[in-house]
Amino acid sequence: MKHKVLIVAILFASVQLHSQDVKKIQKAFENSYKLEKENKLENSITALIEVYTEDSYEINIRLGWLYYQKGNFSESEKYYSKAISLLPYSEEAKFGLILPKNASADWDGVIEIYKQILTISPNNTIANYRLGLIYYNQQKYNDAYALFEKVVNLYPFDFDGLLMYAWSSLQIGKSKEARILFNKVLMNFPNNESALEGLDILN
Repeated sequence: MKHKVLIVAILFASVQLHSQDVKKIQKAFENSYKLEKENKLENSITALIEVYTEDSYEINIRLGWLYYQKGNFSESEKYYSKAISLLPYSEEAKFGLILPKNASADWDGVIEIYKQILTISPNNTIANYRLGLIYYNQQKYNDAYALFEKVVNLYPFDFDGLLMYAWSSLQIGKSKEARILFNKVLMNFPNNESALEGLDILN
């Protein structure tokens, strides 16, 4: 309960602090969106820098996105991290921070952020699925299996979840389970090559 109170306090403190300049800030955001659509990323960033304050979650997360779009991943990480420090329970900012870390191939960093998200929201299917993919590609098949199992329990007929749950089952020797799952994939996506390949391996 203390954490929730803290978040609300930070949020309203930010709103109160900027209430006198709210129109100016809204205009800066409007200009920033317009300039981004015109692919003028540096100008889009400048529009927000001109009204920047460190304790604005909204400006920090927006700058994180813009610097990511610009390809400046270190600056993107900096602003996404500031947003997280302001609102630590924000999944939005954490998913944002994953973007530059992923682009920089900082897999340890990406894994850590997904774990943070799952600590807050254990049933977040996006985080479970994407972390499962990382573990699968690292050949950590038991870890991947557990995450894909959770995804499929929550979304039993989801194509992506079923397919990776099937492959993880195959990799850890659960052949009967894998066969059932690959056949379920073919109900969702008839003649799917990956599912057919898995069944060929099992035959």
